[in-house]
Amino acid sequence: MAAPTARAPSSRTAAPSHLAAVRHHPAVVAHERALAEDLQMRLADSITRFAGSMPFVYAHVAGFAAWMLLVETSPWPTLTLVVSLEAIFLSTFVMIGQNRQARFQQVKADHDFVAQEQDLRANTEMTLVVEDLVRDIHRTVHERPVAWRLL
Repeated sequence: MAAPTARAPSSRTAAPSHLAAVRHHPAVVAHERALAEDLQMRLADSITRFAGSMPFVYAHVAGFAAWMLLVETSPWPTLTLVVSLEAIFLSTFVMIGQNRQARFQQVKADHDFVAQEQDLRANTEMTLVVEDLVRDIHRTVHERPVAWRLL
């Protein structure tokens, strides 16, 4: 018995051409467009993106080390103040991002709900049409003479 050979991918398994380019949900497109138009949101996104990165951590380690070793002889009171103020602002940016994400998720959920309701209505209508067709077929078959039913 021969060992199975690998088959070349058929056209059925290849990704459809309409999926080759990345397509986004309409709610995502609208959300991105609204963000691009709002300078404050772009600024908040930039700060949040940087604050959530390793270069941000490295900059803080270097800055705090330099502060404690080179700038002040007793760095703790001022350093505590700076770190506390920074934490307040960073937590505000995190909350802005969370609020925006929640709004986006609500818009997408609303869109998905409407789409599902439309699909449900369409399926219900198709089911009713199929039911009518089946009833017509049964009526036609039972109204024919017995000889026709034997064929």
